[in-house]
Amino acid sequence: MTTTEAPAALPREDDPFRQRGRKLLVVLVWISALAGAAGAIFLASTSGSVTGASLAVVYALVPLPAALAMYWWLDRVEPEPFRYKAAAFVWGAVIAVAIALPMEIGMSRLGMSEDWLIAFGAPVAEEFAKGLFVVLTLVRLRRIIDGVLDGLIVSGLVALGFAAMENVGYYAASYLGFDEVPYSGTEMATATFVVRGLFSPFAHPLFASAIGIAVGLSVSRTSRAQRWGLVALGYLVSVGLHALWNGSIVVGGGVGFLLAYVVLACLLLGLGVTAVVLRMRQFDVMARSLGDMARRGWLHPAEVPWLVRFGRRRQARVFAARYGPIAAEAVDRYQQLATEVAFLHDAVMTGRAKPEGPDRTYALLDRMWHLRPFLRFPPALPPGSR
Repeated sequence: MTTTEAPAALPREDDPFRQRGRKLLVVLVWISALAGAAGAIFLASTSGSVTGASLAVVYALVPLPAALAMYWWLDRVEPEPFRYKAAAFVWGAVIAVAIALPMEIGMSRLGMSEDWLIAFGAPVAEEFAKGLFVVLTLVRLRRIIDGVLDGLIVSGLVALGFAAMENVGYYAASYLGFDEVPYSGTEMATATFVVRGLFSPFAHPLFASAIGIAVGLSVSRTSRAQRWGLVALGYLVSVGLHALWNGSIVVGGGVGFLLAYVVLACLLLGLGVTAVVLRMRQFDVMARSLGDMARRGWLHPAEVPWLVRFGRRRQARVFAARYGPIAAEAVDRYQQLATEVAFLHDAVMTGRAKPEGPDRTYALLDRMWHLRPFLRFPPALPPGSR
């Protein structure tokens, strides 16, 4: 801007490709969340006392902040809208439980023994219920899952929701005690919390990660047979991992469980390292994509360093804030749009199927262009700076 008068507000941006049903999704998430809260209270009340119910709820909540923070951190480079992440968690805590529980009851009534239900029936039902959200996301919202990391994040959030609700039931039941264990009350509930909440909080996310990875890989496939073949394979691997965990207790007792725990812990460690590496590579994707856009004349090359790394982005916002809140907001919004268009442009240029990819790219560039008069970036960095 060349005028000295600061505008009262940034111009309103029109997004012609805005996803339909956003308000409906938010309403459904809130309704489901309230239903889930009521269900959790009911499950906790089966402990038979206020103390048992309180322990069941508190112990189920304790691991969540740290676990959710890890997935938020993984999603920070290319963040998806909060409503979708909330929908994933609520699906796991409410819808997936509502799907899996009747399936397991049906298997039991058809004559499946308790051991078979634990070792095989529960994994089949629960991984189907959790994985269904990831598959529906692939079908309905191709914009959300762009690759393996997105698949891991979505499936992990679903699994965390499922585990939280399941844990409420486990802690309430353990407070009442089990026939084969001579303990009950606070002592037993705490012991169960140590096993489930402290030593295996990522068990369900690990199981579900297989279908998350499969869906993440399938988005780059143009063949429908390959896409659904990967999804089916991911589901089978998820069931297998879950069956290994559950079945180790039924078949091998304490020793079997310990061996399964070590194997799955190694897999979880490898999965965590993979997720971190994929997150780090996203910065390279952004730099490459925005650099290509600058060479095409769509962006000014001097802007690119202020759009990629978090440290530089923060410096740019601090610098813009010297010129007032409008400039700071403009830079912040510009950076968000640049992130979105960078990954979209990369998907288009690498041949990955994206709904209306080129048109959405130009629409995002138009929205960025309307912000340009309000931008206040720091002076250009030396060539080669990152």
